[in-house]
Amino acid sequence: MLFMCHQMAMKKEANEKQKADEVRRQQIGVGVPIIWVLGGPGCGKGTQCAKIVEKYGFVHLSSGDLLREEVASGSPKGQELAAIMKEGKLVSNDDVLGLLEKAIRERLNGAKGFLIDGYPREKDQGVAFEKKIAPADLVLFFDCADATLVSRVMARAAASTEKRADDNEETIKTRIATFRSNTNAILSQYTDKTLTINAERGVDEIFNDVTCALDCLIQKKATVVASA
Repeated sequence: MLFMCHQMAMKKEANEKQKADEVRRQQIGVGVPIIWVLGGPGCGKGTQCAKIVEKYGFVHLSSGDLLREEVASGSPKGQELAAIMKEGKLVSNDDVLGLLEKAIRERLNGAKGFLIDGYPREKDQGVAFEKKIAPADLVLFFDCADATLVSRVMARAAASTEKRADDNEETIKTRIATFRSNTNAILSQYTDKTLTINAERGVDEIFNDVTCALDCLIQKKATVVASA
C-alpha cells in the first residue's frame, strides 16, 4: 500500500513538473520571436546578426560567448565549466541549454526577440532546446558554397594578428564538412521553419531578405498575441 502511494505521489510530482515546464515554455515563447541563426564559418551570419540587433533591437545570444562569460564570472558553475574545458572535454548540452535558458530569462523583460547564434549544432540539440526552453519560430540559414567559405576564412585568418594552428585550408575544409553533415540533419527536421538565404551576395542585399522574413514573423507573432 505504501509502495502504491509512493508511486502515485511520484507520478503526481512528475505531472506537475511537466505542466510547469509547459507553462514556462509558453511564457518564454508567446509574443517573443526566437530565431536560430545557422551558417558555416565565414558565411557572414555575425554581420547579419549585428544588423538585426541594430534594426530590431533583438537580443543576440551565442552559446560560445555565454560559456566564456560564465567562466570569466568565477561562479561555481563557471569554475566547473572551466575545469571541463581545461581537460579538453566537451561541455554537456544540458549545461549549454542551462546557460541559454538563464540568459533568455534574464533578458526576457522588454525583449523584442532572441537570436540564438550558431545553435543548435546537432539535431538532438534542437529537440532539447524546444523541449526545455521554447519552440523556435524561424531558422535562418545563411548558405554559401564550400569554396566561398574556405576563401573567406583563409582571408580573415591572413588579416588577423592572432594566428591559430587550425587556420589552414585542410582543417577548415574538415570543419565545413562536419558543419554540413550536422546542419543538413537539423534543417531536414525543421523544413517548415527554415529560410535558406543565399549568402554569396553583398551584405545589404542579404539583409533585405532577412528584413522581409523578420517583418512577416513579427507581424504574425503580434497577431497571435492579439488574438490570445
